Amino acid sequence: MMQSADLPETLAVFPLPGALLLPRSRLPLHIFEPRYLQMLSDALKTPQRLIGMVQPNPSRGDDGKLHQIGCAGRVTQFSETEDGRYMITLTGISRFRVKSEVDGFTPYRRCNVCWKGFERDLARQCEADNRFERDRFLQLLKRYLKARDLATDWETLCQADDELLVNSLSMLLDFTPEDKQALLEAPCLKTRRETLVTLIEFALRGGPDEDTLQ
Repeated sequence: MMQSADLPETLAVFPLPGALLLPRSRLPLHIFEPRYLQMLSDALKTPQRLIGMVQPNPSRGDDGKLHQIGCAGRVTQFSETEDGRYMITLTGISRFRVKSEVDGFTPYRRCNVCWKGFERDLARQCEADNRFERDRFLQLLKRYLKARDLATDWETLCQADDELLVNSLSMLLDFTPEDKQALLEAPCLKTRRETLVTLIEFALRGGPDEDTLQ
């Protein structure tokens, strides 16, 4: 497990709309643009092997502004294809706050970042949600998947612990980039679960009714 002292002050960032990474979760990525191939190569040369996932912020204009909060992932798997592309897996380590962008000569973007306020992300144990009504949540999820005609490994979903279940669905379900950002910025698992429920209910019925799962 990584410690606070291991986290760098400057981080290579990968701005990707709709891509959500959360602590202790895994995000597969397909790397093929030359600038991001260089980013991967440079990251693999560092002890931490960290890449920051952060979404562009369209509300701040169209000049490439970023959301203030992203999540850093450690490259834990990678394989090269015959044509020079890479399939990698990032394992979420900790969220961070963007302080400023770094001017430099790298083809990819780098930011000065602050890790303060996200210390719980580095915990070894999964976060708990003691108010999670799991059976009701799974019934809601089943309705959502049926309405979207989506197939899933239901047995694996049912066996997942609370954090893995909530975080995996937050990352995988087809929400807008702004909805994904809200899930990322949720301060705790309980809040993320409540946000996820609200988003599913909106998708099913245009908004939560009197029978909510909050």
